[in-house]
Amino acid sequence: MSEDKISGSEILIRSLMEEGVEIVYGYPGGAITPVFDCLYDYRDKLHHILMRHEQGATHAAQGYARVSGKPGVVIVTSGPGATNAITGIADAMMDSTPMVVIAGQMPASMLGTDAFQETDVVGVTLPITKWSYQIRRAEDIAWAVARAFYIASSGRPGPVVLDFAKNAQVETAEFKYSKCSFIRSYDPFPKIDDAQIREAARMINEARKPLMLVGQGVKLGNAEKEVIALAEKAGIPVAETLLGLSAIPSEHPLNKGMIGMHGNIAPNVKTNECDLLIAIGLRFDDRVTGEISTYACQAKKIHFDIDPSEFNKNVKIDLAVLGNAKETVPAVAALVNRREQTEWVKSFEHAETAEYEKVIKDEITPEDGPLRMGEVVHCVSEAADNNAIVVTDVGQNQMMAARYSTYRNTRSLITSGGLGTMGFGLPAAIGSKFGAPDRTVCLFAGDGGLQMTEQELGTIQAYGLDVKIILLSNNVLGMVRQWQELFFEKRFSETDLVNPDFIKLAEAYGIKGRRITDRSELKEAVQEMMQHKGAYLLEADVEKEEMVFPMTPTGKSVDYIMLNRNETYKK
Repeated sequence: MSEDKISGSEILIRSLMEEGVEIVYGYPGGAITPVFDCLYDYRDKLHHILMRHEQGATHAAQGYARVSGKPGVVIVTSGPGATNAITGIADAMMDSTPMVVIAGQMPASMLGTDAFQETDVVGVTLPITKWSYQIRRAEDIAWAVARAFYIASSGRPGPVVLDFAKNAQVETAEFKYSKCSFIRSYDPFPKIDDAQIREAARMINEARKPLMLVGQGVKLGNAEKEVIALAEKAGIPVAETLLGLSAIPSEHPLNKGMIGMHGNIAPNVKTNECDLLIAIGLRFDDRVTGEISTYACQAKKIHFDIDPSEFNKNVKIDLAVLGNAKETVPAVAALVNRREQTEWVKSFEHAETAEYEKVIKDEITPEDGPLRMGEVVHCVSEAADNNAIVVTDVGQNQMMAARYSTYRNTRSLITSGGLGTMGFGLPAAIGSKFGAPDRTVCLFAGDGGLQMTEQELGTIQAYGLDVKIILLSNNVLGMVRQWQELFFEKRFSETDLVNPDFIKLAEAYGIKGRRITDRSELKEAVQEMMQHKGAYLLEADVEKEEMVFPMTPTGKSVDYIMLNRNETYKK
């Protein structure tokens, strides 16, 4: 495509449109003003969502990307605009979220002069991106955008930053756009090794106690159906990481729940009893493995992943299967024997029963006492017909929302896993709603995390978004307080909060709100929230001293599991 010369800003806008971008999130400023001026002429085709903070823009783009499967796009200015985006960029890198961030920059002639709002954006973001590049000439813009989208969305996805010098925004060049499909030094689509496929099938066929672990890589690779087909054919019980939740329907008979520090007892215990561990699309995070030296020592291990750097990084494996799970998993499934693992699957029941009796029952159906987080989450999940997109902030609210929501469809849990970013929830819920406007979006947040990005209530107001906000309020930084009680001799240092009137705050933004303090109000209040057309904030006052159990403390083996303050699980 070629025509008369146009400005660099218009080249950027038209390049984004060539990549199929329909929504961008951002915040204007001096060094990016030419782009926003050009955007004015394209606002009917490329919709800009004006967030209230650049961090909010990145988290919104993450929510959008995680729900839709498309790269999220962010446009910010130089200096503080770019540095405010750093947290979201790092979060996207940790959680393999495709995102393209375009940051304004000083004119090339002024670089290195400490000009107003100048920051070395490339230098700052290189360690937390797949690629960070400075555009200094208008003729390089289309090439850089095409390359950015290819890198961000191919292979193991992640964030890319384009540092856009102001002179390049106003200079002119011909617009010639060609999508990128090859970079010489970058191989995002590794060729399948038939020997690895055959060996994986052999190991699965010989196993008598196989356990499959599913991570977010399964969702990123759109391999959910293929993974379920393999599990069903070989009768393999399945567990999910926090970010892997919803890849397998919660009620699937082979789904044994979440693994990790606050995961379900059965899959954590069985990790140290299985004879074959099949990990698909996960990175063996420390919150999943517990103490590495005691992690699944008795088992052989197969690791499916598209990123070879993950093999043997944290856990020594016996077989690496490199490639996209959507291709490698069905190739293995074609060679495995059809069978049932009846006795092995049944052996999970003891731990499942113990967890229900010791933890779950009192959490979702308490007989007395203050409201509990689990019962609120459970009630909301049922009211949404177990079909909502569940967005969380970080902390106790995150673990409770993950544990007590039920997932029918994939891409239904949006949360900050690797970086654990408080303040993620509200803007991510906004992006999730834009990414899936026909689905119900329920945000679970704590009073600490909500206040980190509460200004994004203004974005909800401005765009009339129907986001249901469930605030689990206990006037404390709950997860930190839990650790202080259990491991720091109840020295509650700087975890008590003095909160605003959240209902008045919501009303100030034109959002209907209601506060409940007793479980007799819960069901009716949740129904009111779900039936309300538009945004709603439901504040539930929950027990201050409540803790998230089960729990495997840091440094303990994955099968060392606390049921409560005083009792551990006995096999």
